[in-house]
Amino acid sequence: MYYPEEIIEEVRNRNNIVDVVGSCVNLKKKGTNYFGLCPFHNEKTPSFSVSETKQIYYCFGCGAGGNVISFVMNYENMTFQEALKVLADRAGVKLPEIEESAEEKRKAGERARILSVLKDAASFYYKTLRTPEGKAGLEYFKKRGLSPDMMHSFGLGFAGKRNEVCSFLKEKGYSEKEINDAGLVYIDEKRGMQDRFWNRVMFPIMDVNNRVIGFGGRVMGDGEPKYLNSPETVVFDKGKNLYGLNIARKSRKGYMIACEGYMDVISLHQAGFTEAVASLGTAFTIDHARILKRYTEDLRLTYDSDGAGVKAALRAIPILREAGISAKIIHLEPYKDPDEFIKNLGSEEFKKRIENAEKSLSFEIHIMQRAYDMSDPEGRTHFQQKMAKRLAAIDNEIERNNYTEAFAAEYMIPTDVLKRAVEESRLMGDTSVEGRGAFYSRAVTDRKNKKSTAKDGVSEAQKLLLTYISEEPERIYKAVSPYISYEDFSPGILRAAAEDFFKQIEDRDIRIGAIINKFEDPEEQRQIAEVFNTTLDPELSNSEKEKALTDLVVKIKKDSLKRHSADEGDIDPIQRTIQEKKVLEKLEKMRITI
Repeated sequence: MYYPEEIIEEVRNRNNIVDVVGSCVNLKKKGTNYFGLCPFHNEKTPSFSVSETKQIYYCFGCGAGGNVISFVMNYENMTFQEALKVLADRAGVKLPEIEESAEEKRKAGERARILSVLKDAASFYYKTLRTPEGKAGLEYFKKRGLSPDMMHSFGLGFAGKRNEVCSFLKEKGYSEKEINDAGLVYIDEKRGMQDRFWNRVMFPIMDVNNRVIGFGGRVMGDGEPKYLNSPETVVFDKGKNLYGLNIARKSRKGYMIACEGYMDVISLHQAGFTEAVASLGTAFTIDHARILKRYTEDLRLTYDSDGAGVKAALRAIPILREAGISAKIIHLEPYKDPDEFIKNLGSEEFKKRIENAEKSLSFEIHIMQRAYDMSDPEGRTHFQQKMAKRLAAIDNEIERNNYTEAFAAEYMIPTDVLKRAVEESRLMGDTSVEGRGAFYSRAVTDRKNKKSTAKDGVSEAQKLLLTYISEEPERIYKAVSPYISYEDFSPGILRAAAEDFFKQIEDRDIRIGAIINKFEDPEEQRQIAEVFNTTLDPELSNSEKEKALTDLVVKIKKDSLKRHSADEGDIDPIQRTIQEKKVLEKLEKMRITI
């Protein structure tokens, strides 16, 4: 769905970012900006900045940033269109009706109809639980220690006799195709359409917008399977949804807890741990990790302490690492799962286990050790060799050395011996994760890193200059514009930001928040917010500020000169050197005054 740029700008302009963010975050004015505790990560000291003049936000702690639209998108986990509608309604702006194709209308109608079927089915199951027919299910939940409020919060229900829900939905006017497409029935060759769920307590599965998209059902008695989930439909994908996320995403604790099952999540929420979620009867996927990354970079795994739970944790750790999420393991011994643990030891003890959760690498090494007889020299040798391979896979040298020293002390191995084994594994490209010439590529990587460091220095100078200008646009821009243009900035986001910003200043229509609208990628939006929020020294005198601006412009111009000279391959090298020298001499004598 597409909205004209002028409509987007009207919505953005009519929603003051301080008011919108202030409705979610306690903001206090400090200088020209407002500060509060970041809603996107856990912190004790406010580092979340909101600029009323620039109409952007930026967190100096976690790097989250954007304008008022991206804030609503990230805070409420909405699409751009959903966030725009919320803000338009808030400001009283009427969005234009967007003409959809016949196919788009058909798909939207089909999706809406299936969601309606599922909502009515959830209502039917919910009411059945609270009737004499649902007595077995209600007793089950009570026996598991769930309160009426918790049963209500999660919409728990009961599927009684065969074909009750199917008959109910037909009476509501739904077709057999719609009921089947919603995943509530299956087709039996002899008996026709049959309810998928019967004689089961029901767990509605909701998306982040609290819409029912599927169900999980636990059988009463000894029937099989014990747990049954909805099949995948146009609204339900097991690999891309997490049970309890609709509630957990609002916990704002800075971390989340991943469990194995429905009851674990509900029990943890009842005990006050509303940050708990669970995958839906499937192995943890990269899509699960990417979804969680929107809300946290810190996940505590509390899978069952049996063999299957350990394997599930070991499978999840590299997936989380790939998504940029730090994983820790909550140990539940002597109990099997969180529900059992809390019933026996209570929530305070569980909180201590969260605080003392084991880092994922330590967990991997300790599980690895269980496969070897540590009393046997050969067993110890095999374990130490395998541990060295695992440590060799850590790219960051400081982290690798720290872990090597820690495990050397724990297993009473001379530190220099373990370090040599680790480096030999890297030399041979023999690591448990990469397994492909990691050590040989290190020299190339180091050269790239040196180039990257130099490039980053120029990038920081460009960001700093844009921040200086954004603080006093007309005054600072007037001082630097005779010496520098947007074309002197590095190609990509920095040049695009400079081009738009300089044009706004020249047109006397400064709208930094609007620049962010031009980028759809959330990471690019964050980078733009960072560009205009690079830290400045507030204590600088006017003369010191002039020197800082001069140094920044000189650094940027020198880099620009090198880039443009390299592009002009047809110019005689001697002539190019003479031209460069003249420009550099002029730059060295330059002094910006403001």
